[in-house]
Amino acid sequence: MIKLSVIMSCYNAEKFLAKSIQSIIEQTYKNFEYIIVDGKSKDNTLNIIKKYNNKITKWKSEKDNGIYHAFNKGLKMCSGK
Repeated sequence: MIKLSVIMSCYNAEKFLAKSIQSIIEQTYKNFEYIIVDGKSKDNTLNIIKKYNNKITKWKSEKDNGIYHAFNKGLKMCSGK
């Protein structure tokens, strides 16, 4: 089975983040790692990430230079295909 890497970059995403996380963790394909890179959100995003900590493989919350920079950070953190 191929190991997939799912990378989600976000910033101030409290409105949709929990639903997005649920969508990923409810997938039937189970050989994946789930990485979230947050741009140091100022809302409740970090608390939501921490709530699902046991379902997220790796996460990071720090200032970045936009969505592409955050996604590239996620690529460096992944080990799947």
